[in-house]
Amino acid sequence: MLSLLPALQQADAAFPSGGFAFSNGVEGLDALGMHLNGPALAGVMEAVLRHRWAPSDRIALVQAWRAGSDVARLAEIDRALDAATLPESLRRGSRRNGAALLAAHVRIDTPGASAFQAALKAETILGQLSVLQGALWRAAGLEEDAAIQVSGYTVTSGLASAAVRLGCLGALPAQAALRDVLPIIAELSRAPVPDIDRLGGGLPWLDIACARQQGASLRLFAS
Repeated sequence: MLSLLPALQQADAAFPSGGFAFSNGVEGLDALGMHLNGPALAGVMEAVLRHRWAPSDRIALVQAWRAGSDVARLAEIDRALDAATLPESLRRGSRRNGAALLAAHVRIDTPGASAFQAALKAETILGQLSVLQGALWRAAGLEEDAAIQVSGYTVTSGLASAAVRLGCLGALPAQAALRDVLPIIAELSRAPVPDIDRLGGGLPWLDIACARQQGASLRLFAS
């Protein structure tokens, strides 16, 4: 039971990671007129999990977890993930979320967090969210499997939260969509994790939605 509790804390939407400011492309889809009802939102979630999270963020997260406090290795993973993330708004959003997550862990005295923050200030690392999640969650006591599952959950719960805040659908249909993709998170979490030279993936239609929304005169989210 004790090993589960750190995972619950990190997955809690109340944890101050700064993620509330980013829609991860949902706002762009809404602006393009996509009707994000429950089934449509579940479809977006599945696409993000299979084609962005699993082949990209999941790999970076696991390799960062395995790197632990090795800042040089974290920097290598960080730059690989940054290069693989095409939309500027997503790269910038990931870095801002990473910095916010790191600041929270520094404030609560997570082991090693201050050293990571010093590396970020020195621009040794870029601070991509998934990379810092892997390193910080290991330091916070999460096992590798738990870190992967929490990562997948926070990605999809963030999409659900953004859709609700945009008024695309209510909280209950959003939660139903989230429930429907939990088995997909479990499935993808069991997949082998290659090294960062295999890091890739992408969703061109969602990248385009992000790019279009980036230039909008009125936005609720930063990405």
